[in-house]
Amino acid sequence: MKITFNNLSRQYDYYKSEYEDVVLRVLRSGWYLLGNELENFEKEFAKFVGVNYCAGVGSGLDALEMAIRILGIGSGDEVIVQGNTYIASVMGITKNGATPIFIEPDEFFNIDVNKIEKAITSKTKAIMVVHLYGQAAQMDKIMAIAKKYNLKVVEDCAQAHGAEFNNKKVGSFGDIGCFSFYPTKNLGAFGDAGALVSNNVDYIDQAKMLRNYGSRKKYFFEQVGFNSRLDEIQSSLLRIKLRHISELTKERRCIANRYLNEIKNKYIVLPKIKSETTHVYHLFVVKSLYRDKLHDYLDKNGIETAFHYPQPIHLSEAYKYLKYKVGDFPISEEYSNQVLSLPLYNGMTDEEITYVINKLNSFNP
Repeated sequence: MKITFNNLSRQYDYYKSEYEDVVLRVLRSGWYLLGNELENFEKEFAKFVGVNYCAGVGSGLDALEMAIRILGIGSGDEVIVQGNTYIASVMGITKNGATPIFIEPDEFFNIDVNKIEKAITSKTKAIMVVHLYGQAAQMDKIMAIAKKYNLKVVEDCAQAHGAEFNNKKVGSFGDIGCFSFYPTKNLGAFGDAGALVSNNVDYIDQAKMLRNYGSRKKYFFEQVGFNSRLDEIQSSLLRIKLRHISELTKERRCIANRYLNEIKNKYIVLPKIKSETTHVYHLFVVKSLYRDKLHDYLDKNGIETAFHYPQPIHLSEAYKYLKYKVGDFPISEEYSNQVLSLPLYNGMTDEEITYVINKLNSFNP
């Protein structure tokens, strides 16, 4: 049996007629940017998250970069961020000239809240919280620290659409929440797309100005902005998927629960779920001391897996100027050597799930 890591066509097949109908509607409308579809999606997504305002942009990275800029963070400033995240989280900081201050992750793969205060200096201006792999971070303690030290909070929710901490959705805690709608995300578009959300209308007004070259009025420019607009076709498609997000999330959780309950192998460490949080399983990430052997074994048996992520950001070529070395963040480095993401996607069959479980249970390095 051949099982790919992801298969987006199956989710497309679920709502094929709805997708095709709205695309045709937009094509026939003759209006393709900054129109009614975007405006309606922004209202609907803000309501879903539990905030007042939303600005659709071209990508999750653009959302992160805009968020840091809107908060007035730049050269000479520091932003705390976890060390095992994807590079986009860090790029949102450094593209504004600020410095990332890395914090080790906890056992749930999210930022270790007990290590944040030690990293705060007079230059610290914000905490970037990443709800990694789909599980909400410990937002009560993070917000308490931010309040204590007068810090801004940016939530990177790119992998956690609909995840909750204490029954409140991610993206609604901090000053600004940033989302990616990259096709593989739980709420994925059919191309690049992203959004910022906030309860602060001024922040969202600035985002809407920045996304359109820094202009509110045509051909009059307030800042050097971005060309980063969520178009009408992607907005219409996201509106369809947003209507079905609960059932899509329920399916992902059912697959994850089978993995959690049925994978039984002493060489494989299953992900842990914190009691106050919910997990939407953008990724199902296990750990193994024999990760590379496990990857090769599964590959030989027709099961495609992935590494999220094989290199911690502080050791990347892109950030060598920060002058970190091996051993500076041992937990992040350990995770990069041990994590393996298993196939988990909407439309995965019971037969495929069972096959993956059986092969995992048979693994012996």
